[in-house]
Amino acid sequence: MASIRSLAFVGAVGGAGTTRTAVECAAALARDGREVVVLDAAYATQGLGEFVSGRIDPDVTELCLDPDRPLADGLYDLDAAVDARIELAPAHAPFERLARATGDDAAQVLGERVAEAVARADHVIVDVPPVAANPPIAAVHSVDRVAIVAPDTDHGADGRRRQRDVLRDIDVPDGDPASVAVAAPGSAGRSDESGSAEADADATIPRGPSEFAAAPACLGTDTFAAGVVAATETLFETELDVEFEDRGVIGRLGAGVDRVRGGE
Repeated sequence: MASIRSLAFVGAVGGAGTTRTAVECAAALARDGREVVVLDAAYATQGLGEFVSGRIDPDVTELCLDPDRPLADGLYDLDAAVDARIELAPAHAPFERLARATGDDAAQVLGERVAEAVARADHVIVDVPPVAANPPIAAVHSVDRVAIVAPDTDHGADGRRRQRDVLRDIDVPDGDPASVAVAAPGSAGRSDESGSAEADADATIPRGPSEFAAAPACLGTDTFAAGVVAATETLFETELDVEFEDRGVIGRLGAGVDRVRGGE
């Protein structure tokens, strides 16, 4: 089965860990020599820009307001020790430009930028906030798969259900979005009888370094790295040539692959 080329990570709630998940999964793909572009549709938080050293000019909002400008003008390399390039298209703009970039025409261009990125790289990831504006709507309509990212808490589970309803209301092409449970620092997880969102999530990002700027942290051989690689394999319906000493660990963490692929 061919792997997923483009995927939108949609936050179920604010602070779900969506940007961090996007960067970690991009690094997991790049460990296997795959080139990745990550586009920022979370204009309000602009978290992707924190992974770019130096000036961001132009940013993704400028690219969407000036459709004749090449996508490459607004791509910035992520500094990571991987075998392939990871390029970021962050949002970094004053409020006035952010407001203009949320208009219908600019949002439509965002979808076109996703298509340009697919032609440029092996995989494209879009960092999407909870869907409530034009850019997120355009983003989820321009990718092969949507994955809802939620912390492993009751609040996260509620947000995931709300986002599924929203995605159904706006008729996204991916009629069955995947779900990603992110281990919440300092949390014991959900309190329902399942004990954890991991029980009903398609993929799980285990607890890792708490510092946001520490990403990507999945470049080693520890349990966190194995969990990110397993989640990435599941979500992109692929196998990554990344070795871990304990293959049993990644096998257990990747148990959701068969479910997403429909069984093999």
